[in-house]
Amino acid sequence: MSRGTLATFEDSLERLDVEWTYTDVDGLDATLRDVCSDPTIGTSLGDQNVALPEWIETDPTTDDLRAARTGVTVAGIGIADYGSVVLPMTDRGSEPASLFVDRHVAVLDRSDVVEGMPEAFAWLGETIRNDDATGSAIVATGPSATADMGALVRGAHGPKTVHVVMLDE
Repeated sequence: MSRGTLATFEDSLERLDVEWTYTDVDGLDATLRDVCSDPTIGTSLGDQNVALPEWIETDPTTDDLRAARTGVTVAGIGIADYGSVVLPMTDRGSEPASLFVDRHVAVLDRSDVVEGMPEAFAWLGETIRNDDATGSAIVATGPSATADMGALVRGAHGPKTVHVVMLDE
């Protein structure tokens, strides 16, 4: 992946009012502490060689979900042209941690940012085929927003703010 792809991704995130931070595995805990508001829930970071810090609730109860202000999820890829993150669904369901909170924090390997939709569709096709055709994913682009009742409202159907944490290898 080229520096141009990352620059495009950053520009797209900025256009969507999405903040981003670069860190490495050693700095992940401190970075998450800086960008999360407690209480925080999260989902496993999957195939990444890093685990979420213990202070993030990864087996939330219904009460935890209601109280959560931040949700941390893994992003399979980022789509540079759109500033989107693709969130593969997990067996336990990662939707609550990404959609039912005021602030969504997506953790993404920097090398997993692709240029555009052709690359994203290729990744999705491969991922879903490897998942016995039962896989699904959310393509999330910026904070939730609607203006169908007048003025723009953030957080009507999902998070009010989004932050992408990109891990250096």
